[in-house]
Amino acid sequence: MRKYGVGFTVAGSFMTIAFLIIVNLLTSPEHIWFIYPSIGLLLWPVGLYCMKNKLHKLFSILCSAIIIIFLVMENYLETPEYPWALYAVFLILWWPILMILEKRAGNFTISLIGSAIFIIYYLMLNIFLEPGYPWVIFPAFAVLWWPLTIYHVSRKSYFKYAIHASLFVSIFFITVNAVSTKHTIWAIYPIFAVLWWPLSMYYFVYRRRLEE
Repeated sequence: MRKYGVGFTVAGSFMTIAFLIIVNLLTSPEHIWFIYPSIGLLLWPVGLYCMKNKLHKLFSILCSAIIIIFLVMENYLETPEYPWALYAVFLILWWPILMILEKRAGNFTISLIGSAIFIIYYLMLNIFLEPGYPWVIFPAFAVLWWPLTIYHVSRKSYFKYAIHASLFVSIFFITVNAVSTKHTIWAIYPIFAVLWWPLSMYYFVYRRRLEE
């Protein structure tokens, strides 16, 4: 039944894709639209086969490859003057990478190296493709939570985590404020709200444990 099920989805997918190609070429050859539904039709047999055989790593690799090929083709066909696919491709690659790493993704050294690679990659895109504004601070802020969280969770230092995380968020808002709207000081408002995190941790968790 497994073989017949996968075989049916493969045959059905390719027959449907062939039908869509014919309809596309006969009705509107000036616009290649069959690519969009074809991506979903290709993921159908791939997902069914991998899930039935519990090949989760292979599923992430194949799906990532299909999506990346689609984005690169779309970029080349629609807007070849600007390589916007580079922004998405690197993010998609992290899906199979994390699946392959498995539990090692929770290692502090791996998270630090991964975060550094992530930041350097988008920093290069920022410098060479969009040098007008340092937008790299936003993905850098997001990815640095990975090593910060792993470091404190592995040591169960949750109160220190609240302190360091609050400082990290405060630095982020101050940086965005200085870069984006340096004539208007607005960072103080979210910083004030963030400071309640370590304060509440101290009075309701950390201090009670010391008293006990």
